[in-house]
Amino acid sequence: MTKALLVAIAALSLSLGGTALAHDYKVGALVIDHPWSRATPGGAKVGGGYLTVENKGAASDRLVAATAPAIAGRTEIHEMAVTNGVMTMRPLADGIAIPAGGKVEFKPGGYHVMFMELKQPLRQGERFKGTLTFEKAGSVEVEFAVEAVGARGGGHGSGHGGHKGH
Repeated sequence: MTKALLVAIAALSLSLGGTALAHDYKVGALVIDHPWSRATPGGAKVGGGYLTVENKGAASDRLVAATAPAIAGRTEIHEMAVTNGVMTMRPLADGIAIPAGGKVEFKPGGYHVMFMELKQPLRQGERFKGTLTFEKAGSVEVEFAVEAVGARGGGHGSGHGGHKGH
């Protein structure tokens, strides 16, 4: 390879940085965008997982299960809500509907994947694998990027998990 070609390839790689490092997944008509989690302090037994699921199909689907056996003994789908000034969190035994042509956001203070019985702390900058199972589309393996303890929303523009510009 010529030096000019190597320079051109390097420049192209840098210009695609956010795109090349973005992590989204597809299963059936569903697109799962940027699964992420917050770092946890040592000794923490729970952590949260966040992502966006967009249904580009004509039929609704449902997220019915999630697992992350490398980092958690149990994983559940949860909803956090404020009712009459009281914050509540509850598991959703039937999962979450993903409407046809719609989008569901899993974010702090709302829907989230709850990683319970953590086997080790979640450390900023690391990643871990998980599996999401949908009623119709089936299962898809995803990778959660661990962001800062106080991260609020997938770090768009904040270098989330090393993916600045995603």
